[in-house]
Amino acid sequence: MKLRILSIMLAMFLFAQIAISAPFNANAKTKRIPAGTEFSLQLLNPITSVAAEGAEFSAILVTDQKEDNDVILPSGSLVRGTVKKIVASKRMSKGAVVYLDFDHVVTPNGRQLPLSLSVIGRSDMTYDGGITTTKGYSDAVKQNWTQTKKIARNAMDWGMESGDFWNGYGKILTVPAGVIGAGFGSGGYFIGDSVADLVRKGADVNIEKGANLKVILVDPIDVPVI
Repeated sequence: MKLRILSIMLAMFLFAQIAISAPFNANAKTKRIPAGTEFSLQLLNPITSVAAEGAEFSAILVTDQKEDNDVILPSGSLVRGTVKKIVASKRMSKGAVVYLDFDHVVTPNGRQLPLSLSVIGRSDMTYDGGITTTKGYSDAVKQNWTQTKKIARNAMDWGMESGDFWNGYGKILTVPAGVIGAGFGSGGYFIGDSVADLVRKGADVNIEKGANLKVILVDPIDVPVI
């Protein structure tokens, strides 16, 4: 009797194991997402160079991944990764650099598939795929010049907009004042900040929660489909 009960229990156990493993066996139907496919991800938590190497982060797919009108990975699929490497900021306005390692994506049936992604399409990337703030002194000076033009434009706009008195003749006073202010203000900013950039450290990398990352698939992945 005991032997019969044990035989029944063993049979039930084996049946359960087969049932659980069935969706993941080698003969399961899969569809391939080829290398070179571009994904758009939205970060669920911020990424910063202040964090320690190995810090985990998560993101979700923004759009469906399809093949032959079939959705392989739906939008909202979870992608996980880690901060692979951090290079601290340095003098001469050399910004910090963060390297990301994307680990896996969670499929609709709950399976975790390893994947390799590379960040693309950002102006703040280093030649070897890192994300930075400023690449050095020359880059900092370019950013200063962009800010300088904004300061000059704001000062001249003030001169035009503030002269609407005396039937508009007030611009005779405000426009030249705006031009002079633009020259002194923007010039002083550009020279002062450019000198400071020679000795100051570059900024840390801070990518906010909710930011979008454009990435490309390095190796193809085969996704089980139902």
